[in-house]
Amino acid sequence: MAPKASDDTVTGGEATGGEADDLRLRRRKAARYIVPVTVIGVAAATIGLVPALADSGDPDLPKITAQQLLDKIAASDVEQLSGTVKITTDLGLPDLGGLESGLLSGAAQGDDGSSADPSAKLTELASGTHTLRVAADGPDRQKVSLLEKAAEYSVIHNGKNVWGYDSGSNEVYHSTVDESAGKGSGTAETPVPATPKDLTEDALKAVDDTTSVTVDGTVQVAGRDAYKLLVEPKQSGSTVGAISVAVDAETGLPLKFTLTPASGGAAVVDAGFTQVSFARPAASTFDFTAPKGAKVTEGGAAAKGGDGDEGGKGARPAPGHGGSDGFAGGFGGAAGPAGLDVIGEGWTSVATFDTGGEGVPSGSGAGGDLGGDLGGFLGSFGDKVSGKFGSGTVFSTRLVNALITDDGKVYAGAVTKDALVKAANTGK
Repeated sequence: MAPKASDDTVTGGEATGGEADDLRLRRRKAARYIVPVTVIGVAAATIGLVPALADSGDPDLPKITAQQLLDKIAASDVEQLSGTVKITTDLGLPDLGGLESGLLSGAAQGDDGSSADPSAKLTELASGTHTLRVAADGPDRQKVSLLEKAAEYSVIHNGKNVWGYDSGSNEVYHSTVDESAGKGSGTAETPVPATPKDLTEDALKAVDDTTSVTVDGTVQVAGRDAYKLLVEPKQSGSTVGAISVAVDAETGLPLKFTLTPASGGAAVVDAGFTQVSFARPAASTFDFTAPKGAKVTEGGAAAKGGDGDEGGKGARPAPGHGGSDGFAGGFGGAAGPAGLDVIGEGWTSVATFDTGGEGVPSGSGAGGDLGGDLGGFLGSFGDKVSGKFGSGTVFSTRLVNALITDDGKVYAGAVTKDALVKAANTGK
């Protein structure tokens, strides 16, 4: 993904205060239409990854069946580890000159949000190549750091506290985990799956009688011997070609996760350990104190309890604890669309919801408060389609297609455009 564009940046020259305010307003409005496509792309990326990392050797390991390997993953009890993960994502999103990054992050954090909010910051993993440092010591202590060229961003979970820190902006986001609700443990999840284990857990939820699961040999990843689990859809109409998971032969921990699209070509996403240790990290790894002069935004349970005076208007629940399971939870705790339905089953299922507004505005200025040139600009990235559902615009990535109808309904899934239109006709 292109570097994050701040609301105060205007490409091509200086802007007056009024012009900058106008740009911020237009970006927030544009996000209403772009975010359903790009965010769904982020969610879809959680079901697959690609091999950009070099594998070495074919270790000689005991034979194992696919079911035994699935059981090995399920039984994995690794609680202490540290290491480096490399993620490369290529969803084929249109190049908006960096605008898409600002829209996605801005829409996630809201008008009064913080650049340190994990729900906004970690969506940057949706595109490009990123390096993460990860550490864990049981369910109550985890840390993920996103290493950038000139800055570092970290999410630290230690007990009830969840901290996000952006060294580039010197901003801190703080929330607390409500241990009396949620998933029955103190574990705080990151808004976007950030490790092969996270991605594998999401992918294996799709394994049913519409799926082929086999063992595809052995491999070495980060110096560890591993089995390769191959997951392939049996159904036609899915954009997913195959998912490959390298599973540590000793611990059962997924070390690498790979998805290739049905259309072929380069992988969609690649995530895997380049270095890993199963020794317990130092306790100080999970310590955090807000730096002097940093702007601190309170959110989540801390804001509800009145511990901070900045947490009210823009506050959201702690990452991973802010909504129902599935759709809303997969978007980092931000409130998901109301009335979400699913059409179909297995790998060709399509999620649909009503935005409660109009579809993508036309260039004539008639479609909502955007209209005009910006409406035509957004529409230029999609294909107009029509059917029993009416008419609308399909936005495509290499993995996800999303249809936004002219009356504001959204249909999205890892399916072909034809399968999406068919689902919309059925849903109508």
